[in-house]
Amino acid sequence: MPTRRQALHALIASTGAVALPALGDNWPSKPIRMIVPFPPGSSPDLIARIVTEKLAAVLGQPIVIENRPGAGGNIGTGQVAKAAPDGYTLLFTINGPLVTAPSLYRHLSYDPQKQLAPVTLVATSPNVLVIDARLPAHNLREFVALAKAKPGVLNYGSVGNGSAAHLAMEQLKAMAGIDLQHVPYAGFPQITTAMVGGQVQAGFMVPAIAMPMVTAGKLRLLAVTSSGRTGLLPSVPTVAESGYPGFEAISWQAILAPAGTPAPIVDRLYRELVKIIGSDDVRDKMRAQYFVPAGTAPASLKQTMATEKVRWDKVIRAANVQPED
Repeated sequence: MPTRRQALHALIASTGAVALPALGDNWPSKPIRMIVPFPPGSSPDLIARIVTEKLAAVLGQPIVIENRPGAGGNIGTGQVAKAAPDGYTLLFTINGPLVTAPSLYRHLSYDPQKQLAPVTLVATSPNVLVIDARLPAHNLREFVALAKAKPGVLNYGSVGNGSAAHLAMEQLKAMAGIDLQHVPYAGFPQITTAMVGGQVQAGFMVPAIAMPMVTAGKLRLLAVTSSGRTGLLPSVPTVAESGYPGFEAISWQAILAPAGTPAPIVDRLYRELVKIIGSDDVRDKMRAQYFVPAGTAPASLKQTMATEKVRWDKVIRAANVQPED
């Protein structure tokens, strides 16, 4: 006859065996929602569709992309943070809602560090510094000299207060000791139109939007924001090597789940995504959008979020960027 201890151990073992399927053995058994908190056609949307098409085939269930734009990506991100942690709601987003939003919004509805579970860093991309091609500046040093000769006269565009483009320029302003006026726009296409029209003279932009205008001779490309030269634009100097060592402003995209999502589900997503991101056709499609494929472990993405938050918090405070309501 079993002792009480043996009976207890048997009960725990049997309970664990019953509970395992709930932790992911039967997942997924229905369609998955992938929330993209930006509009259709945006960079996150384009990269998300490249990845999720492959992921759906591997998992054997449809993955439905739901675009939930608004408040710089915070609305859709908050919806995922509050969703059931069952593996059927995922988030595909950029760094802003994960890193700078807590410092920029007084009433943020979520805590990215506590309410989201990192899965993997999908891709990274440098921003590019472009100027109106009619300006008498052909490199960053000449542009800085021009700005110093006309303090407060030149304008720069960004996609909103606290956006990556805004903070990157504020970082450059501080390092270079220049005074430029910030003009926010709804999106990068509007900035290019304004720059070609002469309303703004400079801006940090995503390469996929800027490069066609650079090729057409409408904009002039001065530098990339990666710490070292990128294989995407190997002939273009970095801001750092152009006289401002330590400057870096990378855009990145990642997949996360609600906090509490069972570890076996997160682990399977990570393993499948790393294989997908590493496939030749996906890598080629990402590079065509000027993104460098990544594919990192969940712990690595968590560390990236924490490190980036500390770094950009310093820029926000130094530039006195005011939080949104």
